[in-house]
Amino acid sequence: MNIAFYAPLKSPWHTVPSGDRSMARALIAALQDGGATVTLASELRSRDNDGNRAFQEKVIADADQQLPAIIAKGRAENWQAWVTYHNYYKAPDLLGPAVCAALNIPYLLVEATRARKRLNGPWATFAARAEAASDAAETVFYLTERDAEALMRDAPRRQSLVHLRPFLNTKALPPRSSLTGPMLSVGMMRAGDKLATYLLIADTLARLRHPDWRLDIVGDGPVRGRVEDMMAPFGSKVRFLGRLDEAEVQDTIASARLLFWPGVNEAFGMTYLEAQAAGVPVVAQDRPGVRDVVFGPAPPPRDGPDPMADMLEHWLDNKDDATAHGEKARRTIEDRHLRPTATETLIRGILDAVKAIA
Repeated sequence: MNIAFYAPLKSPWHTVPSGDRSMARALIAALQDGGATVTLASELRSRDNDGNRAFQEKVIADADQQLPAIIAKGRAENWQAWVTYHNYYKAPDLLGPAVCAALNIPYLLVEATRARKRLNGPWATFAARAEAASDAAETVFYLTERDAEALMRDAPRRQSLVHLRPFLNTKALPPRSSLTGPMLSVGMMRAGDKLATYLLIADTLARLRHPDWRLDIVGDGPVRGRVEDMMAPFGSKVRFLGRLDEAEVQDTIASARLLFWPGVNEAFGMTYLEAQAAGVPVVAQDRPGVRDVVFGPAPPPRDGPDPMADMLEHWLDNKDDATAHGEKARRTIEDRHLRPTATETLIRGILDAVKAIA
């Protein structure tokens, strides 16, 4: 098949690494594994993080200007389907529905988010376009049960919803972690949910009784100074590694004793999958999104940092238990969250959509 691919939040070839970029690249690789020829339809980035209506109108105008050339390219290359990754009210797909209507090909979404409450307010223009794109899709691949709830509630009658589990961009498991290094936390340092997660980490560390714990933190960002201040009471026990590339993160996971990331409002978190693929236990809270990718016990947020401190103590004191638990999680990743499983789900869903529109 010839498939057009588009990621309005961030191009798969954007220079700044992120979970969104990694997931977009993984989707392209999974489609190619299934025999598809994948064309990046556009690198137009629609993201509006501030709710600026003038910006929204400008991006819509830019999209409209691109449409004739994209439609012509689709005809010339015989596109048979269009797949958009991560359509939502801050970064709607302003291209796919119109192109698919012109070419009479199926329009499919991966990780579309419904947010009708945003139809009023500063993102109203973009929210309306995101909802229209979600309505236009023949098929929506959802990644988490939380996303599925809103999608099922608002889905048009003809729309198919398919569960695509979050997956790592690899066909095989990495080597097992030695579990001999420090604990590990991985997350960008920015205001909001990430900063709230780091605050939970600091509150939890303050409750640890284990004498020999150490924590490496991977990440950087505009609030790094505040995160460093939070961790200052722990002195040399906490080490800041800064921003690392994907290979360097894998190197830290290869010896990590455990991954500690509470996950305030995480969509799902690829690092959870990466750690468990290497047999590293995860300490996180039982939150929507997180529970889709973290296997094993996880305390609810209402219980605060104390249960997380207890879990950290347990894994630090019981390496045999940590090894056994990590192996179970590793096998779950192998069965459900590697690229071959995603390829099967994606290709089957696309073929069904092509048949339905024919």
